[in-house]
Amino acid sequence: MHYMTHDEFTSLTRHKRSPRDRALFLVAFWRGLRASEVGLLTVDSVDMERGRIQVRRLKGSDSSEYRLHPAEEKALRAWLRVRGRRPGPLFPSRGAVRPISRSQLHRLIRRYGAAAGLPVEKLHFHVLKHSIAVYLMDRGADVADVRDYLGHRNVQNTMIYAQVTNRRREEFAKRIYEERRT
Repeated sequence: MHYMTHDEFTSLTRHKRSPRDRALFLVAFWRGLRASEVGLLTVDSVDMERGRIQVRRLKGSDSSEYRLHPAEEKALRAWLRVRGRRPGPLFPSRGAVRPISRSQLHRLIRRYGAAAGLPVEKLHFHVLKHSIAVYLMDRGADVADVRDYLGHRNVQNTMIYAQVTNRRREEFAKRIYEERRT
């Protein structure tokens, strides 16, 4: 499983000139969205007054409403100033009627990822879902919280992320080794 470090993700978002693309990648990362789930977001999914977003998940995952991360909120405000509040997809295709396609999302991550100097194996859209999960686990989030955050119904789908977080393993080792010295 491949994922971006937070520094790599930050580098990726720095290379976005378009308010749409910046908002799109920040929302996809902070919500752990699949490419096909990005297309399900509509303008009505976002409640800027309350700082919330309604996410509809696929593949048997649980849909829910989430609080926006401050970076997400800022990027969405900038994008909505350009896009406007007319009904329809939050991230429309060029024709502005249909949602952005999965293939376009994959082209965008390859373009911006290459500009950021990221390794080719990290340049597919699903990496964003893996990246937020590892980011949360590295910061001490409980497996149950990450499961809920990603909309997983089965905790086994979340456990893979607990296995790849070296920082947590190192912090745990430091704690138990320090206890042993005293």
